[in-house]
Amino acid sequence: MVNTKHTVVVIGGGAAGIATAASMLKRRPGLDIAIVEPSDTHAYQPGWTMVGGGVFDVATTMRPMASVMPKGTTWVKQACASFQPDTNQVTLADGSTLTYDVLIVAPGIRLAWEKIAGLEAALGRNGVTSNYRSDLAPYTWELVQATRAGRAIFSQPPMPIKCAGAPQKAMYLACDHWRRTGVLGDIEVQFRNAGQVLFGVADYVPALMEYVHKYGIQLELGSNLVAVDGPARQATFTTAEGEETVGFDMLHVVPPQVAPQFLADSSLAAASGFTDVDQHTLQHVRYPNVFGLGDGGSTPNAKTAAAARKQAPVVAVNALRQLDRKGPTAGYDGYGSCPLTVERGKIVLAEFAYGGKLAPSFPTWLIDGTRPARLSWMLKADLLPWIYWNGMLKGREWLAGPGGLIAQ
Repeated sequence: MVNTKHTVVVIGGGAAGIATAASMLKRRPGLDIAIVEPSDTHAYQPGWTMVGGGVFDVATTMRPMASVMPKGTTWVKQACASFQPDTNQVTLADGSTLTYDVLIVAPGIRLAWEKIAGLEAALGRNGVTSNYRSDLAPYTWELVQATRAGRAIFSQPPMPIKCAGAPQKAMYLACDHWRRTGVLGDIEVQFRNAGQVLFGVADYVPALMEYVHKYGIQLELGSNLVAVDGPARQATFTTAEGEETVGFDMLHVVPPQVAPQFLADSSLAAASGFTDVDQHTLQHVRYPNVFGLGDGGSTPNAKTAAAARKQAPVVAVNALRQLDRKGPTAGYDGYGSCPLTVERGKIVLAEFAYGGKLAPSFPTWLIDGTRPARLSWMLKADLLPWIYWNGMLKGREWLAGPGGLIAQ
């Protein structure tokens, strides 16, 4: 069994892991960092909503993993199998181990397709799709173009999920296309959300409800998808009244989401299964040389790439201080962003911090995030992908510098 030592070990080569490694190297060039990531491909996942809406080509959202690995890091092309934080060790899928001084846990969230009976067999045919998979997002757009009558259902599972607005984004872009092509009146659109509210931050709900009414969408709250019969084109939901089975012509599914099993099974996990960290310093509550961020963290923020963009500099600063045997000085305020694509060319730019407090990046005279705006669309479609590839993944912290510690 091979054991290799690195100063810093990062679990996950997604947005959070790469951004943190890049931010640490900007501050301390030459730092010995290993990134554990089995995948050959890195994806800009926020782009998949736009693929499903016919705006982006899916190929533009994918790049070789080797091309985004920060220069000077060691890429360990393996999956993580388990953690041994008491001995500062990580065990990989092949049985080898890595020893670290500081561990950064950023493995993302697992899409639990199997929790909906019949779904895995149904995906990609018989009108069943999901923008949460890169290979299915183009099928979403095919279905949107092909559907000219009947019933279209868009589902949302219980929290937590990546980008809580994504289930709605798929629906609004589809409705906008159907409106523009004159067939919306022939399509019964249902939004079936397991939650009890349309969106978790109340300030954005009025603008979204305007579009629900504009598109004639049936809002079914407290309705959770539990089974799909693809060939019969039927979906079963649990509601307060019991089970309800409805037919569909198109079904856009968002899968339930859980912590990766190797994390949930470890002593690093909170009761939720996610990395048990302080919500401001992102330092583990029991192991001071362990930090967690991104979708795999226990922090009660929206799980979005924008959150990871803000969290990465905080972890970079505090992890380097831990290496220097000092306490954390940087703090994360819970920032998350969800650009809600309400129609082609307009977005409600939801930006908020812990407690649902509005946290706009721009003055309201430029962008009022609670109202649909064309400038917000330009930000989402043109600027944010560029910032992601050329800024965030390279340790450039535009609009994302580490904040000071928040008073407890």
